[in-house]
Amino acid sequence: MKPRELLVRAAITVAAVAAFVAALLLSRYRFDFEPTWRYRALYGKGLLVTLGATAVAFAIGMALGVGVALLRLSRRLAVRHLGDLYVEVIRGTPFLVQVTIAYFGIAPLLRLNDKFLVGTFALGAFAAAYMGEIFRAGIESVDRGQVEAARSLGLSRAQSLRHVVFPQAFKRMIPPLTGELIALTKESSLLFAIGLVEMTAAARQVGADTYKYLEASIVVAAMYLTLTVPLSLLARRLERRLKRSERTGVHL
Repeated sequence: MKPRELLVRAAITVAAVAAFVAALLLSRYRFDFEPTWRYRALYGKGLLVTLGATAVAFAIGMALGVGVALLRLSRRLAVRHLGDLYVEVIRGTPFLVQVTIAYFGIAPLLRLNDKFLVGTFALGAFAAAYMGEIFRAGIESVDRGQVEAARSLGLSRAQSLRHVVFPQAFKRMIPPLTGELIALTKESSLLFAIGLVEMTAAARQVGADTYKYLEASIVVAAMYLTLTVPLSLLARRLERRLKRSERTGVHL
């Protein structure tokens, strides 16, 4: 990033924060973070649950997402339609509804009562629909001529995907996958619906106990920004490097 661009971004950020703080002060609300500070251990536990749920769900989403992408790229109509159906259902319904159905509807049938396990798997299945589209787009972005060349050398379709397509497509997937990780971090806040105490649930409990809902919300917002802003900056940097590497032929 050029110094001038960095300076402009810093100035705008400072101005926005100053305007937000000024608006809060002009509201004449009497802030008191002391009661909220007493619940710092609860916030810490909520942070660990959020990080753990996001990490596990991201791994599940990656694994299932590859399968979804391969289903949608299949030459068989029935298989391709199965992948399309999965994506349409998952993307067409709110995650809050999905996790509620998973915990209160599907989990009892499987005799599962672990909230973390059910919640993270539901979150991973939700992410898989979006990651599957990222994988599919990345695979289709590779020149078909390279696949045909690999097949002419005797490689099977699976070998061509593994050794030729995926290595080239994956670097193009990194920026959108980083963006999906950011979205997944925020979506994990909906796990409170099944009683999992992540950061948002911790803030709700603090607000209920102290009647300081605004302070509790500000604290949890700052915690989410601490997690998502570095990821957002990383995604932008990777995207710039990708564009530069495609122009020069340099690998990420």
